[in-house]
Amino acid sequence: MATRVDLLDLPAVSPRALRSQKDRTEHLQELRDLAQATWLAKGDIGYTILKYEDVVAMLRDKRWHSAVGLIVELNPDITPEFRARRRESILSAEGDTHVRLRRLVAPAFSPRNADALRPFMREVMNDLLNNVTESGSSDFALDICNPYPIPIICELLGAPRSDWELFSRWASDILRVFDNNLKNDIPLIIAAQDELDAYTRDLITARRKSPKDDLLSSLISAEEQGDKLSNDELVMMVEAVIIGGTDTTRNQLGLAVALLANHPDEWHRVATQPEHAQRLIEEVMRINGAVRATGRLASQDIEYKDILFPQGTLIFPSLATGNFDGDVFNNPEQLLTNRTDSHSPQLTFGSGIHYCLGASLARAELQEALPLIAARMPHIEISGPVRYKVATAGIYGPDSLPVTFTPTPPLIL
Repeated sequence: MATRVDLLDLPAVSPRALRSQKDRTEHLQELRDLAQATWLAKGDIGYTILKYEDVVAMLRDKRWHSAVGLIVELNPDITPEFRARRRESILSAEGDTHVRLRRLVAPAFSPRNADALRPFMREVMNDLLNNVTESGSSDFALDICNPYPIPIICELLGAPRSDWELFSRWASDILRVFDNNLKNDIPLIIAAQDELDAYTRDLITARRKSPKDDLLSSLISAEEQGDKLSNDELVMMVEAVIIGGTDTTRNQLGLAVALLANHPDEWHRVATQPEHAQRLIEEVMRINGAVRATGRLASQDIEYKDILFPQGTLIFPSLATGNFDGDVFNNPEQLLTNRTDSHSPQLTFGSGIHYCLGASLARAELQEALPLIAARMPHIEISGPVRYKVATAGIYGPDSLPVTFTPTPPLIL
C-alpha cells in the first residue's frame, strides 16, 4: 500500500536559495549532502528529487508534465492580458500535441544540421576574440558569452546580419519572463513578443516563396503523412529557439570558463588538442551546469517506490545533485574527462520527452568555442569577483566574469 507523500516525515529543504548567491551555493551543497541519505526532500511548494536514478525515472515518466508554464502562471504579478496571450509551446506541450510537434521538428535539429554551422560558429567566436585578446583582460561574460549565441541563431533561422541587434534585444526582453520581476517586465516582454511575431511572419512569407538552406525553411517543409506546422506553430518554434538557445549557451560557456580557469592543465590541453573539447564539455556541464533543476506536475495520481504523489503534486528534479551522485560518478567533485566508471550521461540537458531539443546545436557551439578561447586566451585567470545571476533567474551563470590572460594578436580572418 503506497503512502501519500504529504504524510511522510521528510527532511525539509531550506528556502534560503531565494536570497543571495552565497545562499544559493550553500543551498546546493546542502542538497548534495542531503542526497547522501535520501532521494526525496520537502520544499515550500513541492518536493525535490535528489538522486540520479530517480531524477531520470521521473523525467522519463510521461505522467509527470512540464511545470514551466505553471511556474509563470503562479507568479502573483501576472496580468490577465499576459495570461490570455500565452500560447502552447513545444517547451511545455504534453501528450499527443508534444509528440506531434517533436516528430515534425526533430529532423531540423539533427547533429548533421548543427555540424553544418560549425565553421560559422568559429567565425563568430574569432570575431569576438579579436576585440579583446590584445588587451590581456576582459569581462568574459559581457564581451564573449553574451554576444556569442545570437549571430548563430540568426544564421540558423536565415535572418540577416543587419538584424542581429534586433534579435539580441528581443531575446533579452522575452527571457525576462524567468526573472521573477513580471510587475515591471511584462510591457517589455509583450512588446518584444509582438515585434518578433511580426518579423517571423514576414520571414515565413519570404521563405514560402523562396526557400533557403536554413532552419525556418526546413520547418516549413517538414511534413509527415500530410501533417505540417501551421504559421502559428512556426512562430512558436522561432520563439522557442530563442528562449531555449540564448541564455543557456551564454551561461554554460561562462560557467565552463569559470571552472576551467582553475584547471590550467585542461585549459592548455583543449587549446592544443581541440578534439578534447567533446569530453571536456560533458564533464564541465556535469559539474557546473547552467540548468540545475526543472519542474514537473503530476497529471494524475502517481505511485513511485511505494509513495503516492497525488494529482497536482509539484516536484523539482535536481539535475545538479543527480550530476553529483556518488553512486553513478566516482569522486563526483573532481573534473575527470577520462571517466570509465559511468556510461550515464550528465543531466544538464534533461532526460525523457523534454530532453533539450537543441542539445546537438549547444554541444557544437561549446565544442567549437572552447578550443579557440583557450588558444587565444592562454594562462587565463579570474581577476576579480564573479557576479552571478540573481537566485530567481531560471538559468544559472555569471553576469560578470573578469579575467586576465597572456595577450595574443588579432587573428586575420
